[in-house]
Amino acid sequence: MNLRGKIEFAEITDTGRVRDHNEDAIGSDPDIGLMVLADGMGGYNAGEVASGIAVQIVSELATEGAGRENRDEIDPHSGLMRQSIVLRDAVYRANKIIFQTAQSQTHCEGMGTTIVACMFYDNKVSIAHVGDSRAYRLRGGQFDQLTLDHSLLQELVDRGFYSAEEAQRSTNRNYVTRALGVEPTVEVEVHEYEVLPEDVYLLCSDGLPDMVEDEEIHLTISSFDASLDIVGKQLIELANDHGGRDNVSVQLAQVIAPFAAKKGIFAKLARMFRT
Repeated sequence: MNLRGKIEFAEITDTGRVRDHNEDAIGSDPDIGLMVLADGMGGYNAGEVASGIAVQIVSELATEGAGRENRDEIDPHSGLMRQSIVLRDAVYRANKIIFQTAQSQTHCEGMGTTIVACMFYDNKVSIAHVGDSRAYRLRGGQFDQLTLDHSLLQELVDRGFYSAEEAQRSTNRNYVTRALGVEPTVEVEVHEYEVLPEDVYLLCSDGLPDMVEDEEIHLTISSFDASLDIVGKQLIELANDHGGRDNVSVQLAQVIAPFAAKKGIFAKLARMFRT
């Protein structure tokens, strides 16, 4: 299914005001409804190697998987849609390649990256993430964080040591407990959501929420939703105006119209005419 005309996309990445190079990487494919964002770490150059590998591998494997038949199959073991499995397995593969690269190349030793990726299909979206890069959704007047950070601070919130409001103001927000490339295997968190027209989805590296509170992000998207490009630029500008202590990347998707998959005989006929 080609999603052009169904979903509008925009993306932007910026070095920020303090760092001298950008270790974030972003990639998207509007035709298949894919967005991928990674925030690298591990010293000069190595972080951007890790994030670049992550975005490249996930983009390639997700694009390959999107073209397969039986796109609406549900995995009997996990209960996840096949698109979620494709996205999850692509992240697994990226982790393996980053880990092997870090082990085999001295200048890449210790590198890693967070990742958040989403794929839209059949009026749904699958979101996979590792680390503290985030996904948000604006639906009507409700702005929700769809991913929970894999971080020490989030664990402390979960255990009741911090409230969500105290965590937002904490200066110890960047200790991730899970990242790609650090271990031979990694646990990938995957969720599926129903999608509605006019929904706006935001993927971002931690350079945005570390500098800009969720309420201000919400207000910015709501105020400039007529143009996703303007929203993206405004969010980057806000992060930099608040100090820009880190690289900052944002990807946005706004649902314009429903995109239900063809079912039954209609889907079979469509496949016959494509061959």
